[in-house]
Amino acid sequence: MTANEFRCHRVQVEDGIAEVVIDRPPVNALDSAGWEELARILRELPEDPAVRVVLIAAEGRGFCAGVDIKELAEDGSRITRVNRACYAAFAAVHDCAVPVIAAAHGFCLGGGIGIVGSADMVLASEDARFGLPEIDRGALGAASHLLRMFPIQKVRRMLYTGEPISAAEAWRLGALEAVVPASELRGAARDLAARIASKSPVAVRLAKESLDGIEPFDLKRSYRFEQGFTLELYTSPDSREAREAFLEKREARFSGAGSGRKPEG
Repeated sequence: MTANEFRCHRVQVEDGIAEVVIDRPPVNALDSAGWEELARILRELPEDPAVRVVLIAAEGRGFCAGVDIKELAEDGSRITRVNRACYAAFAAVHDCAVPVIAAAHGFCLGGGIGIVGSADMVLASEDARFGLPEIDRGALGAASHLLRMFPIQKVRRMLYTGEPISAAEAWRLGALEAVVPASELRGAARDLAARIASKSPVAVRLAKESLDGIEPFDLKRSYRFEQGFTLELYTSPDSREAREAFLEKREARFSGAGSGRKPEG
């Protein structure tokens, strides 16, 4: 068994299972360095032939609250680094040479959706909820990852309203492998990981590569397209007001400036 401590994550490898635990109190919201670290971990782990499956879980009240908005509040110019870091992390989950299982509990929001929506399989605790609150934070993004989990009209509702859905609803829609009590989540995820780890490592890696090659849409290209709109929105007064209102815990007062953009063509 090997174990390592990183800035925002803990990593342990045992019996072919690499367990990556997100651990950045209070809500596991990652700054750009945290997302970069996650990407690096997931690129490097499969280089070890002893790693046959990756399990991503988290400590604390929830799985992941997404991007640390305080970083952007302190320096708005960091939006480009944040965008690149999120892209790299989600791509590293999706492109990981071995299967990735996500075990989500509590809140799974924003960047958390990017993680679970890039994974091969997702298990959730009964108290888990999934959402993209970006529209209330002056941003967009990760709808591409929701599309790997939910039907298009459900994705649109979630993006437009910012309202999360429960683990029970996510299960009904077929997005989850299982829903279990919170106390059983990590164990259930490890059991599934162990079943995969018991198979031929050559076969599993080839199966992962083949499945990535036959997906119906290019996840990374779609997300990169989304990020352009995130950047465009981020430069608007409404985006700034949304971020400030969130941090100040008050109702946002939107001017609508910049809403008259006409479609091209």
